[in-house]
Amino acid sequence: MSQPHASKALGRIVARVLQTSWRSEPEVPSLVENELNQIAPALLKCGAGALAWRVISGSALAETSSGAKLQQAYRVHSLQAAMHAAEIDYAIGALNRAGVEPVLVKGWSIARLYPEAGLRPYGDLDLCFAPEEYRVALSVLSELDPTRFVVDLHEGFGKLDSLPDRELLERTERVRVGGAVLRVLGEEDHLRILCTHSLRHGLWRPLWLSDISVAIERRKADFDWTRCLGEDDRQADWVRCAIALAGELLGADVSGTPASERVGSLPAWLVARVLKNWSRPYPELYPPQVYSRPMASYISRPSGLFQTLSVRWTDPIEASVRMRAPFNWVPRFPYQLGYMTLRVTRFLRR
Repeated sequence: MSQPHASKALGRIVARVLQTSWRSEPEVPSLVENELNQIAPALLKCGAGALAWRVISGSALAETSSGAKLQQAYRVHSLQAAMHAAEIDYAIGALNRAGVEPVLVKGWSIARLYPEAGLRPYGDLDLCFAPEEYRVALSVLSELDPTRFVVDLHEGFGKLDSLPDRELLERTERVRVGGAVLRVLGEEDHLRILCTHSLRHGLWRPLWLSDISVAIERRKADFDWTRCLGEDDRQADWVRCAIALAGELLGADVSGTPASERVGSLPAWLVARVLKNWSRPYPELYPPQVYSRPMASYISRPSGLFQTLSVRWTDPIEASVRMRAPFNWVPRFPYQLGYMTLRVTRFLRR
């Protein structure tokens, strides 16, 4: 089997294991021990170990060595979820006492939709603030014990979405977690950001497509698709494609959504690239040793430049989004070359 076909086959196994894994009663996949052994490292490194454990826990695969590793991931992520709850209560509680209600994005805001705590791991708490509250938040958090929480603060939503901050803030919803009160994005804005964020990073984590699946199947009855897709036709189609991938690869129920017609008719390169990315853990996609040397050093010492450029060559999904290209059947090389040229140009200007 050639390497591209081997990667695609492994990606298919990952997809088969994780199909419907986010539901209250997931489907048990048809899987043999050798297949689980092949994909367990990728599942563990991309954060999907707990979900995989959930679907195999009632089968004979739970007694295998790979099954034991997945179970350990489930236990660790469950403990981390409890720790995050304490972080929220401590840090956001302090912000509340100062009259601030941050908007918590990604991480916890999507993890809360899963049927069990710990199924969806995440790291720090991503908190967004209205510009007038950002400085207050910095001051409040600087007075707290830094060992009791890890947060990433954002002034506004510019790094997440193209809509004006005020518009996104007006559609947020209040949520209580223990004694703390915070805000989360409106469902429509949240789903759009989940889709565009995952595509912007090449959809290398199957967990991101699982997030989209959860958001789709847990959406409210009066979900506003016009608001979700927005007025940008190109971005709207990216969102439809991401949702269609969730339906095609992970079995999400996308009936009744604008993406239903895209299922089964997505560009072959898009599906193939997602499966290839899923077959390899993130550190193997981007070897840390390549990034241990800053790009500026190659100006005076060009040895190894072509090797690092080949590794840094842009993922076709990421390049398409960065270059605002449509997800059609046109080859991706021009967009990859264009984005690489843009990155090099920006680097040289700096």
